Parts: sequence; C-alpha cells; structure tokens
Amino acid sequence: MFTRALIVDPSAPAGIGFGEIADPVAGPGQVLIDVQYASLNYADINDATSGRVPVGAALGLDAAGSVLQAATDGSGPAVGTRVVLFAQGAFAERVAVDVSALAQVPDGVGLAEAAALPTAGLAALRSLRAAAAGPGKRVLVTGASGGVGRYAVRLASHAGAYVIASVGSPARGDGLAKAGADEVVVGLDDVKEPVDIVVETVGGPHLVAAWGLLAPGGTLQSVGWTSGEAAVFSPYATVGPTRTLASYVNEFGAAADLAELVRLAAEGVLVPEIGWRDSWESFAEAADALRGRRVAGKAVFDLKSRD
Repeated sequence: MFTRALIVDPSAPAGIGFGEIADPVAGPGQVLIDVQYASLNYADINDATSGRVPVGAALGLDAAGSVLQAATDGSGPAVGTRVVLFAQGAFAERVAVDVSALAQVPDGVGLAEAAALPTAGLAALRSLRAAAAGPGKRVLVTGASGGVGRYAVRLASHAGAYVIASVGSPARGDGLAKAGADEVVVGLDDVKEPVDIVVETVGGPHLVAAWGLLAPGGTLQSVGWTSGEAAVFSPYATVGPTRTLASYVNEFGAAADLAELVRLAAEGVLVPEIGWRDSWESFAEAADALRGRRVAGKAVFDLKSRD
C-alpha cells in the first residue's frame, strides 16, 4: 500500500513533485493522521534542494487533519480528533507522527487555519520567549508581512511590548497596525531609536542594519534568511556594549507550544492570515508566489476536494 505525497524529486521544477511513499504505519506512541491541510514554508522549498531531505522522501512540516488510528499505548488523542502537527514529511495524504508532535485543535479554529500555525507560529512564539519580550521592551520585527512576522507582531503586542513592523513596501504593511504594530516602516531607515529585541527574518544586509539598531543588552533573534544574501559586518561592528545575536532552529517535540498556539488562535490573539490557498495540485504556484514575496501571511494547501 502506498500514499500520495509531495516528495523531493530532482527531475521536477524546484526539486518538488508528486510521488508515492510507503503507507505509514504508526508505532507505539504514534498516531496515524488523515491530512486535510498543509502549509508551505521557505524551509520546505530549501529542503527540496539542500540534501537535508532524501530524494523520494516526503517534504513538509506543517499540517492539520484528523486521527485515523490512536496510539496503541493509550497516549494521545482518540480516533476522529482534529489535530495540528509539526513533523517532518507532513505533505502526504496520511502520516504517522509521535504524540509529542501534535495538539488537539479546539472548536472555533478551522483546520486550514490550524495548518498555518506550526512553523511560523513556533518561530515567533519561541524567539520572543527567548528574548523575554514584554512591557517596556521595544521589539522590531523585520519581514513583518510574512508568516513569522505577522505572528511575531501579534504576540509581541499581546505581551505588552512596543512593536515596530518593518516591511519591504507600503502595500506589504496592510493590516499590521490592526495586528498590533505601533509603527509600520518600510525598510529600517525610519527606525530612529534603539530597540531591545529584533525578530529578524530577512538576513543579509537587513540583518546587519537591524544589529546596528540594538540597544545595549539587546538581542537579535535570527529566525529566517529569506533574502538569501550574505550578511557582511563592518570592522568593529560587534565590539562595544554587550548585545546578542542568537541563532534559531525549530525543535520538534512541540506539543505544548502547538497547544499554546491553537489556544491563542481560539482566543483571537493569533489570527492565521492565509494569503494563498488552493489545492496541493497547485503547489508550484504557491512556491513561486512565496519565493517572489507575493504571499501576505501563509500559503495553505487543501489536500481534499473543496466544497
């Protein structure tokens, strides 16, 4: 038996194509999920060509669906439970994942919206937590129109921080003030006062400029590199009052944080903004739009036929 999936295929455009993988079998402490929605991230596009995911293996990290088979050891949700997951190989019709990789989706949160939460929401939640965002802190979010950026704006505002959202063009700033940004700026030239925290998603020269805006004791959380450009610091740029540049990676085993994200979504604190949604048959269009920065928020695939 096999299940359909989006796999690493070097012969396909962008290294991503449809294929069949062995039907997953859930082991102890795992559940079998019927995937209904999945969300595309820059990381998935990079994984297709970086060698991190083997040729023929399923791509994807973010998905939502329902439990087809409960864990045999009695842990985890029951059959039929709506869940969101963060696990490697999520772009498949059926996946077997550890109980620690998922959370139940509460009533009031759609599965498409839940699928838009994991990678971007975890990056925003965890980076702001690591930087101790809260009242009295000035938080700069770069690439604020993207998935991570929009969640970071909402979460930092909810934490009581003063939030500056940096975008690439005026149109990309639409909705960010409503989401909680106290200032919306194009680029960084208009940021005149030091900031305590930077959630940095662009990389390259943008990261260097953001580093220069940090106040003494401040921290820059490097959570993405959508520019693909090198970051070149001038001599002595890192000499002076103590500041921190922290690298970031989304660790798996995220059940507790996923539960926090869907709880915040149910309460209206987080609003998953889906800027592209269509069948996964159109994944190439989604990938092209994401690379071209034409998606405000998240890109979500429907794996089932839409009503």
